[in-house]
Amino acid sequence: MQTSTPNGFPGQENGRPRLERRLTLLPATALNMVDMIGVGPFTTLPLMVAAMHGPQALFGWIAGAALAFSDGLIWAELGAAMPRAGGSYEYLKEIYGPRKIGRLLSFLFVFQLVFSAPVSMATGCIGLAGYAAYVAPALAKVFWRSTITFPLLGTVKLVIEISGATLLAMFTASLATLLVYRRISGVGRISKYLWVGVLGTLGFVIYLGLSHFQSAIAFPPGWTTLPASGFGGAFAGALLIALYDYWGYYNICFLGEEVVEPHKTIPRSMLLSIVAVACLYVAMNISVLGVMPAHDIAAMARSTSHNFVVAKAAEIVYGPWAGRLVALLVIWTAFASVFSLLAGYSRIPFAAARDGNFFAIFQRVHQREHFPTASVLLLGGLACLFCIFQLRDLVSALVVIRIMLLFLLQAVGAVVWRILNPDQPRPFRMWLYPLPVLITVAGFSLVLLDKLPLVGRGMLFAGLGVAAFLLRSLKKREWPFEAGAGAGNG
Repeated sequence: MQTSTPNGFPGQENGRPRLERRLTLLPATALNMVDMIGVGPFTTLPLMVAAMHGPQALFGWIAGAALAFSDGLIWAELGAAMPRAGGSYEYLKEIYGPRKIGRLLSFLFVFQLVFSAPVSMATGCIGLAGYAAYVAPALAKVFWRSTITFPLLGTVKLVIEISGATLLAMFTASLATLLVYRRISGVGRISKYLWVGVLGTLGFVIYLGLSHFQSAIAFPPGWTTLPASGFGGAFAGALLIALYDYWGYYNICFLGEEVVEPHKTIPRSMLLSIVAVACLYVAMNISVLGVMPAHDIAAMARSTSHNFVVAKAAEIVYGPWAGRLVALLVIWTAFASVFSLLAGYSRIPFAAARDGNFFAIFQRVHQREHFPTASVLLLGGLACLFCIFQLRDLVSALVVIRIMLLFLLQAVGAVVWRILNPDQPRPFRMWLYPLPVLITVAGFSLVLLDKLPLVGRGMLFAGLGVAAFLLRSLKKREWPFEAGAGAGNG
């Protein structure tokens, strides 16, 4: 699969550094699933139950799966047609024009990702440390705590905390960086082992709940009634949580240049991942509701130090030893997600830098192992740093920013691409087009309408990205400041 340039250096193609195609269907699906599951459902289940005011949380998980599947069909079509490193970076550039607005939108995607990807990884590390504190309560001891306020962002505050759990979270981010810092075939092998642990964790939680299931606890009379807050408030809040937990089904698209038979593997791995994870989430929700009353689960949403819902459920059924075992399994699952996130996201700054649309240092590739070294180290290092923050209040902001600067642009772009390039080869065509696009846009818009204050802050963040792009373009004399009509991409 390798090619050589005239100087004989492997890992380059047409003078540009390239990656190796080593990922087959099983490791690709495993990477997606460990990215999707992580620590999210084990910590956000109380949030979902609280948002829907009871067992109606099931509707939130199902709706989230439908939205993820619709959006997954969009990713599948684009990923199969453009199997390149960086995924959405390449899609936005190609759809909206690589020399003009597409260059700006793809830059904005990378700009937000440099911050949002490490935050996502740090969230997993912090969740891991939280469950570790269930096993070793001494980790919860706080050594130092302070608050930073951002006046220009309204009421946004960041709490900085150093505790035993913080140090463990930072160590977790560092370990994930060490393991991802290797050839992609090694990453694929590790992902399969982590995937087994993820499935084992969910399988055990589902078994302990279903084996001691009590329908009177899970589904009391009137449980199908929507809460008084109505469809807009409760359902939109639940959908936001579900999106956070399902996101990751597209992880393989960021590794598109390293996938074997990408026109088949990318769509299959994504759709298989979504269906499998949706079934696991619904089963886990039912199993936990069957042993713990919904109001007890919802009460955990107001606490960060005691949000160990599946460990508590195991403790109710089998005793403290089971709670500790489940906590350890969740720790394994959380680490698997952090590992998968870093493996996928690290390819995006590499792709942008190789294209001349990001800092050149990020196109560096390990000469022997052929993986992007600078991207892995930067994102892993930032994730380690972000572990000092309490990130639970930033989840909504992250979801809003990603919807604005990626998901909506890409969903609309899929239609634009079909209109402007009707003869473009599409190895996979989304089913029932344009219905998946309509469902995706409607679902994401519902979340944004429910979070309008955060939309304003997201616009401010986008403005900073535009300013950074314009300053860089002015310095390099690129669009829109290029010297002549024939100027290239730089």
